[in-house]
Amino acid sequence: MDEAEIKARIEILRRDHLDLDTAIHALRLLPTVDMIQLQRFKKRKLRLRDEISMLEDMLLPDIIA
Repeated sequence: MDEAEIKARIEILRRDHLDLDTAIHALRLLPTVDMIQLQRFKKRKLRLRDEISMLEDMLLPDIIA
């Protein structure tokens, strides 16, 4: 992956992360919360965050101090 592809992927993942955040918030407002679905959304959100972090690390050059 080149830098432009990584940046594009990060933007897609950030958008998905925000969408999940919105979905989690909306799910919590329902009178009966589906806890299994809520947990699935939270786990997916964490996986997205981890992938975003990994890709951002790929953009930073290694610095040998």
